[in-house]
Amino acid sequence: MTIDWKKEVEARKEDLLKDLFDLLRIPSVREDDQATDDAPVGPGPKDALLKFLEIGERDGFTTKNVGNIAGHIEYGDGDEMLGIFGHVDVVPVGPGWETDPFEPVIKDGRLYARGSSDDKGPTMAAYYALKIIKELNLPVSKKTRLIIGTDEESDWQCMDHYLAVEETPDFGFSPDAEFPIINGEKGNVTMQLLFDGGNSGDYQLLHFKSGLRANMVPELAEATVKLAGEQAAFEQAYTDFLAKQPVTGEVTFEGDVAKLTLTGKAAHGAMPAKGTNAGTYLATFLNQFAFVGSAKDYLAVAARYVHDNTDGAKLDVAIADDIMGELTMNAGVFSFEDGASDNFITLNFRFPKGIDVPVIHQRIVEKLADYTVRVSVENGAKVPHYVSPEDPLVKTLLSVYEEHTGLKGYEQVIGGGTFGRLLERGVAYGAMFPDSIDTMHQANEFMAVDDLINAAIIYADAIYRLIK
Repeated sequence: MTIDWKKEVEARKEDLLKDLFDLLRIPSVREDDQATDDAPVGPGPKDALLKFLEIGERDGFTTKNVGNIAGHIEYGDGDEMLGIFGHVDVVPVGPGWETDPFEPVIKDGRLYARGSSDDKGPTMAAYYALKIIKELNLPVSKKTRLIIGTDEESDWQCMDHYLAVEETPDFGFSPDAEFPIINGEKGNVTMQLLFDGGNSGDYQLLHFKSGLRANMVPELAEATVKLAGEQAAFEQAYTDFLAKQPVTGEVTFEGDVAKLTLTGKAAHGAMPAKGTNAGTYLATFLNQFAFVGSAKDYLAVAARYVHDNTDGAKLDVAIADDIMGELTMNAGVFSFEDGASDNFITLNFRFPKGIDVPVIHQRIVEKLADYTVRVSVENGAKVPHYVSPEDPLVKTLLSVYEEHTGLKGYEQVIGGGTFGRLLERGVAYGAMFPDSIDTMHQANEFMAVDDLINAAIIYADAIYRLIK
């Protein structure tokens, strides 16, 4: 049987976009202060999960809500199970949006909204692919579950819970990266550099704040400083600094207190070199002044060992693997308050084979031994993941990609972490194409409508080949 997958997807394009718009309108950012037993990571992610399950029920699928933190939409039967892992939670909005991030709009062929490309759009494309197979009543020999998470952007509590109580798929993919395929993912660990708040001397750091999440390059930074010198000289020094750097900013004064802001460029924390880290630039400027105590150490560490150090070389953790590439380091969140005992800089590492979490931790401790800083390791570290290009799953997915695009398929390893790594035979597959513009975790996130439709075409063909 020959199926015109393009025709089938195009016939459902308007329905796909309508369902996706409904999902994108839900502000599904994790909110710990709003979390309850009924909404484990906050009301927004729960509402988005319920909306997706409602869509599946409407279309006649078997659905299951797993504790309001995960769920699945199921089709078919068989001894083996294909898992398709998507997520409906999104990262915080941040500054710089030109449209309402939760009111989707299509402009010049691009669908703008938070979650359009990461990951509501791709997950909806995969859902419609499965919906087409169901509506065509195609014969299948395996069970398929579209598994929906609500905490992918943070701690993966959703999948920890789901896989603890539900059957684990035998193989699968996550529509949460790029084509042709992601068959390898670096290890992932977040560490915190912890400082006390001792702060005295000619200059005093009263407040320093930058960043929203460990897996985002901070776009905005702010600081409040009690001055020792003249305002005019301080203002001129800041003006001169900004003129030489790829950032913008301003300073205002209230008596002998200066309030500084600095704007860089956001990017995904897996590719920190693509961003301009506002936090490290502001720390670098302030580090030239006569701070003492913990404030001095805080700024010195940020300026000397974190700034311009996305490969970790200044902390002696740089390493590269022939297949997995280089280690990357993102300084995602900065927080300092005068007198506080829990000031910190959050570092997120994506690392290849050849190094592990204890080694990274120990090298940082040794490198920063001269400073009053403690180094803690957050829970949830992930080891490197790799599926051989010879695996039938990888071969099938690459073959489908090649047939629909006319392009050569090839293996890829990324620093980003996707739900594909949850399975021994799990990969990430789309939905970005090689020529797509990556706006994940950035202001004005968008997904080209053509990319969305073409991804759905590829997903439909790929899913059917995997389960028929």
